[in-house]
Amino acid sequence: GSQRVVGPAVKRLMDIGGAAIGLVLLSPVLLVVALAILVRDGRPILFTQTRVGLHGRRFTIYKFRTMSEGAELRRDEVAHLNTRQGPAFKVDHDPRTTPLGSFLRRTSLDELPQLWNVLRGEMSLVGPPPPLPDEVQEYDIWHRRRLSVRPGITGLWQVEARDEPQFDRWVERDLAYIDQWSLWLDVRILAR
Repeated sequence: GSQRVVGPAVKRLMDIGGAAIGLVLLSPVLLVVALAILVRDGRPILFTQTRVGLHGRRFTIYKFRTMSEGAELRRDEVAHLNTRQGPAFKVDHDPRTTPLGSFLRRTSLDELPQLWNVLRGEMSLVGPPPPLPDEVQEYDIWHRRRLSVRPGITGLWQVEARDEPQFDRWVERDLAYIDQWSLWLDVRILAR
């Protein structure tokens, strides 16, 4: 009933408010990180990439750059280091990562520009991680249900299964989040 209508509207208001307040309050941090990248690693400061969002719509994600220039073109070099099983790619201790980038990733400061994606309505503060288009191409039918909500900067998978190598376990966390969703669940995930 009303939870299905009111819930998403309240979630969107929470996203807009949270992202706007976050961008204002964290603007000194954003500035310091941007200057640090500029001084240490040069341009570009931001890393942009096409990701898949709500209902399979593509959008450009924004993060602070944590890798050496041209790292995307060198993905084949590190493909054998992939720690995930299934249609996901993650390399722990990626050799393409800059020293400053390692710090930004450890502290999740590299994720802060995604607040802009939240403000634009492409992402939510909490939700499944936004996949790459080539990952979505490899999805089984049941994996696609994770695209029925806006992807998030953080989510249940990040607080409960971050180091889980099995992609299917990730998706199970995402679908549990979708099925059990409440504003209180979002608040608890954000607090963690």
